[in-house]
Amino acid sequence: MVLPFEEEYRQRYYQLLDEVFESNFWSDGKMTRKFEEKFEECSGLFSCAVSSGGAGLLSILEYVDVRGKEVIVPANTFWATAQAVKKAGARVVYADCNREDLCMSFEDMTKKVTSDTKAVIVVHIGGHIAFEIEKISQYCKEHNIALIEDCAHAHGAEWNGKVAGSWGVAGSYSFYATKTIPLGEGGMVVSADKELISWMKKFRNYGKVVINGNVVTYPMKEGFNYRVSEFTAALGIVQMERLPMILEWKRNLARKFDCIFDRRVILPEGMKSGYYKYIVFDQDLEEETGKVFNYTDFGNEIEGIEMILPNSYWVADHHKCAPIYYGWDKADNSIEEIRAHLIRH
Repeated sequence: MVLPFEEEYRQRYYQLLDEVFESNFWSDGKMTRKFEEKFEECSGLFSCAVSSGGAGLLSILEYVDVRGKEVIVPANTFWATAQAVKKAGARVVYADCNREDLCMSFEDMTKKVTSDTKAVIVVHIGGHIAFEIEKISQYCKEHNIALIEDCAHAHGAEWNGKVAGSWGVAGSYSFYATKTIPLGEGGMVVSADKELISWMKKFRNYGKVVINGNVVTYPMKEGFNYRVSEFTAALGIVQMERLPMILEWKRNLARKFDCIFDRRVILPEGMKSGYYKYIVFDQDLEEETGKVFNYTDFGNEIEGIEMILPNSYWVADHHKCAPIYYGWDKADNSIEEIRAHLIRH
């Protein structure tokens, strides 16, 4: 599989690389600022570029200060979510998901809340917003629990104009090589709280920030190196420019798939998916991409903890993903041609 990166955008990237070399800043320079500004324009949220989505989650957990407390996460998510909680010094509590959207179950989450619950991490799985995010957000506000959003799959997702990262104290996006915005590595922390993002920009660089070209150091014992390089940020700028084209391509293909698959994730009114994955149920596919998460990925399974998580295990056994990665070679075919190609008889 060769992912397309059009010649005009390659030339745009090379132009930005020349600017990086001429600037003499290979880290923490103007490309990082421009990348953050572009993400802010797209999301409507204050933004801070970091070295990975996992580093972003860990940074938010440090800001919330979960050490010695409990954090609820969905069992069916990538191990990085639980690892961030552990590295922040908190105890992981696993919750079940819903079958409709694969995301955290509000009902099961509320059953797992104790007096030690400091935070909840909702993972927007597959490219769409968690269907119960409003209920979860309201509950967390009423019970003084910090809501954090894992937005690793959610590039381009929105619900009634609100993007992933808008409901909690902050959200963390990933730019790993497989994502809808692929940079190889990297992440972005977003928040409506300007002070949180100001803190984050110090935290990612040992307490140092660049102001008017000068490095200013603030005492910060918790800070560490979670920077992105200027080369990564330059690629981020280009990928943000490509994003509308990629989202349009994925959504056009999704509309064709919608005519083929009845048993699938069906979005509620007003929601747009970025279609990191196209998820179907109980379908034998001739061609498919990897599952979102198999039960061997579950945090409780990795830790060897037996749990009653009926929806998570059902989803693992019953879902598959039709190919919706940008550049899939059958995307321009007719609906009937795609159906004949995908459905195994």
